[in-house]
Amino acid sequence: MRKLLAALLSFTAAACAAQKTPLKFEITYSAAVGAGPLDGRVLLAISTAADPEPLFQIEEAEAESQQLFGVQVQGLGPGQPAVVEGSTLGYPARSLAQIPPGDYYVQAVLNIYETFHRADGKVIQLPPDRGEGQQWNRKPGNLYSRPRRLHVDPAAGGTLRIELTERIPAIAPPPDTKYVKHFQIQSKLLTEFWGRPMYLGAIVVLPAGFEEHPQAHYPLLVEEGHFPSDFTMRTEPPAPDAKANALRQQQTEYRLYQDWISGRLPHVLMLLIQHANPYYDDSYAVNSANLGPYGDAIVQELIPEVERRYRGIGQGWARGQVGGSTGGWEVLAQQVFYPDEYNFTYCMCPDPIDFHAYQIVNIYDDRNAYWQEGPFGRVPRPEMRNTLGLVAAEMEPAVRREEVIGTKGRSAEQFAIWQAVFSPLGDDGYPRPIWDFATGVIDKDVARYWQEHFDLNYIMQRDWAKLGPKLAGKLHFTVGDMDTWYLNNAVHMFQEFHDSPRNPYRVADFDYGYREPHCYTGGSNLPSADRRGTFLQRIVSMFAQRVDATTPKDGDKSWKY
Repeated sequence: MRKLLAALLSFTAAACAAQKTPLKFEITYSAAVGAGPLDGRVLLAISTAADPEPLFQIEEAEAESQQLFGVQVQGLGPGQPAVVEGSTLGYPARSLAQIPPGDYYVQAVLNIYETFHRADGKVIQLPPDRGEGQQWNRKPGNLYSRPRRLHVDPAAGGTLRIELTERIPAIAPPPDTKYVKHFQIQSKLLTEFWGRPMYLGAIVVLPAGFEEHPQAHYPLLVEEGHFPSDFTMRTEPPAPDAKANALRQQQTEYRLYQDWISGRLPHVLMLLIQHANPYYDDSYAVNSANLGPYGDAIVQELIPEVERRYRGIGQGWARGQVGGSTGGWEVLAQQVFYPDEYNFTYCMCPDPIDFHAYQIVNIYDDRNAYWQEGPFGRVPRPEMRNTLGLVAAEMEPAVRREEVIGTKGRSAEQFAIWQAVFSPLGDDGYPRPIWDFATGVIDKDVARYWQEHFDLNYIMQRDWAKLGPKLAGKLHFTVGDMDTWYLNNAVHMFQEFHDSPRNPYRVADFDYGYREPHCYTGGSNLPSADRRGTFLQRIVSMFAQRVDATTPKDGDKSWKY
């Protein structure tokens, strides 16, 4: 009898196991928020914490990140499910099976793509910027769900259903003030490339006395970097109840305002450029096979229009640049590719200016981007660190995170935009990958293309006979010697050439911040708080001194009132 009962129980358990369905999520959207059919990427965030919302807890530092899965959808209609299942790629955990059983906060978003018919004949789907600076979790028009508390157990299986019931609202444009103006131009060059109207935005900061001196013309300092939504100068003293971090920020903004309007600073125009595009929040300010002629559009269309509207001097000797990180690479690239258009370049913690040090990867000599390999062992390559050298992210998971957010280089993240800017056009219309996503094996043909077109150290050395005299005294580099993404290595490579006996032109100076991370702003002789709090004041003064010292004999000096 006991044997019979045991056999029955065993049979029943086996039958139940056979009937169990694997765990999956079905994500739909409501007809009330989307008409459809819609194309794009459905992203599912799973978090152990409720605040902030799960969609805002996906981090590059692996140990600090919550979980994300992504699935591509094409022609998805209301009520039709996008399915996240066992084979769906995830980050940091690769699959649903690796999620420990428990109660989680779960939230999803549909990052909507549009179809672009480019002038080169390629038809591709990309997420357009909608004024937010290419942030998939903040993009106006995207559909999302409210966070829900759900029990997730891969062993138990089952189907969990989520409905996208909300739409991210449009962003109101910032108002003009006495000193800060905003406008856009439709770029003829970019519109022709993309096959639809494309725009460049300008945030212009006017000097004190602009209205009172209508005959004055001004030098132009261009600030490059990630998508700027506005330029803030606080016109009131800091709030008495402001907490520490907010108080420091308010003090910095108020001090800048006081210095700007009092005449303590030179009278120059400042320009912050908005050049978000379908691949990223920023174009890298160069002409690219995948992004189009952003370099020419900035130099030939936007800057002349700013100078026309706001009485710029309009000559290369009266223009300068400042930028950090992405902006650091951009200002150096603009100075190299358009050497006569600028007279001053302050380059902070630039993205890799030599691809022998593409972060921690040497794309020319290394075989694999993910692993340092030997005959019997291999070591994962680090991607991110702190100032003590503690690794916060490794290459493979960092790249996989971007693949989860968007395939074919559509994540609007760092490796994706480098690939979009630097790579040749692929047969499918998307950027040709620098390495195989699954294995990390580097494509040496693509690496050679990168070198010839965008390795700035290589290009400078290749063309140094022409560039050296044109860059004399214009370049200023700053970078922390413990840069978070190892970007100091490439700057050292350029300095090795610059300081070598074979270089007849001394065109740059270098400031390495001791144990400083990304993004060190220079001013090593100042206390850390003063370096950050007076950064713009220092750069504006340096730029004005350079312009003043190199003004041609018949140059316009009306800005010096």
